[in-house]
Amino acid sequence: MVAVKYVQHDGFECDVDIPAGNTVMQGAVSNMIEGIVAECGGAGACATCHCYVGEEWLEKVADANEIEKETLEMVGCVRSGSRLSCQIKVTEDMDGLIIYIPESQY
Repeated sequence: MVAVKYVQHDGFECDVDIPAGNTVMQGAVSNMIEGIVAECGGAGACATCHCYVGEEWLEKVADANEIEKETLEMVGCVRSGSRLSCQIKVTEDMDGLIIYIPESQY
């Protein structure tokens, strides 16, 4: 299991354990984390699982592919660390990962 901290826009934090191989989105949905809507179920098509990866974790998280980057263009609040949580596969070396959830999903 990999510890992941989800931080809401208001600062509320929720620590959960996610099996390696699952996505950050699956971890949020399975643990009823508010703010990760995941309307497309992880297909990377809707951007309702938009999140921000903590700056200190960007090197550990694989880069977004071109399709994800195009989908993120739909989001009005893209910034450094913006990702679709359905596209971030959790690995053992991500233990302690911090994910920030935007105030709303576009």
